[in-house]
Amino acid sequence: MDIILLQKVANLGAIGDRVKVKSGYARNFLVPTGKATMATAANIAKFEAQRHELEAKANEELASAQARALKFEGFKLELKAKAGSEGKLFGSIGTSDIAEAAVKAGQPITRSEVRMPNGPIRSTGEHQVELHLHTDVDVTLTVTIVAEE
Repeated sequence: MDIILLQKVANLGAIGDRVKVKSGYARNFLVPTGKATMATAANIAKFEAQRHELEAKANEELASAQARALKFEGFKLELKAKAGSEGKLFGSIGTSDIAEAAVKAGQPITRSEVRMPNGPIRSTGEHQVELHLHTDVDVTLTVTIVAEE
């Protein structure tokens, strides 16, 4: 199925690209979320008329994400959790725990922006967590887990 991308999609293309994808991916994800539209003659003409607006909006979102990324430079997050004598946590620290702690520390992020490549944190110490602020903007955040006394 041919579609036109209305915004940049990771591993697929940039704004205005005509790509061929499986019909289910287009019908169930790309079109309903507003990331793409079907590549019909009418939609192509409509897209070309709106192209400048869409690119300006994408550039604005990218600039906003880059400005947010600068705020995380040098920012370290510290969380307290119950842990055993050997540093193993009773439970784990997940994406929602990190997002809540960051909001309390004055750095607003959402749970969906937190990426944990190694899964939930289950021990004390320093851990690296990725923040996915935009398709092109990723930031590494240092999270320190301290045992509660």
